[in-house]
Amino acid sequence: MCRHLAWLGEPRSLADLVLAPEHGLLRQSYQPRRQSHGLMNADGWGVGFHVPGRDEPSRWRSSRPLWSATSFASVAPVLSSGSVLAAVRSATAGMPLDESAAAPFARGRWLLSHNGRVERAVLPSSAEAESVCDSAVLAAHVLAEEPTAARLGEVVRDVAGRDPAARLSLLLLDGERILATTWGDALSYRLDDSGVLVASEPSDDGPGWVDVPDHHLVEATREGVVVTPLDPPGDQP
Repeated sequence: MCRHLAWLGEPRSLADLVLAPEHGLLRQSYQPRRQSHGLMNADGWGVGFHVPGRDEPSRWRSSRPLWSATSFASVAPVLSSGSVLAAVRSATAGMPLDESAAAPFARGRWLLSHNGRVERAVLPSSAEAESVCDSAVLAAHVLAEEPTAARLGEVVRDVAGRDPAARLSLLLLDGERILATTWGDALSYRLDDSGVLVASEPSDDGPGWVDVPDHHLVEATREGVVVTPLDPPGDQP
């Protein structure tokens, strides 16, 4: 289990997105409010963000708890971006605890985080995986081709059919759009004039948050959000 968020809109500091909110990722690392599997997210963290003029996103990842990241806390207020994906990690039992297993994973302009678990045996092996952990192998599978909403839905349904106990809530960002799925774990979003924030759980108690039902796909841009159902395996015509 993990907690994650993606922001797309006006530039905001990493501190404003990750550390400052009353119930943001920092607090979710030790006291999540909507987490249904596990109690804490102390097995690492990561932040990825797009910078104008760079083809690929920048990333900062660690295997330590976010609350101990004093260097990040000192720099985060002066790092800003209009496209950010961040996550805190609760490692699946038996998975490695090194930095390379912390989301976001990346390929090209895409960043990806996985909230859940999956049996690695149902996934194709990939030399592109950044770690042997389940989330990294899943990320390599998803990013093996250019992600689209349709392909993401197909991948999630296919993997869920191979591993019915899998939880496959995914969050992807390329600087222009956010793609996300709910499959066994919660997700919410808030859209306003400054942009769109998609997150495992609301980072504050303010108005505007919309909960996404399970087994749904989210496609968001700065202009709007589209939510469509993902039929479970066996329910497709």
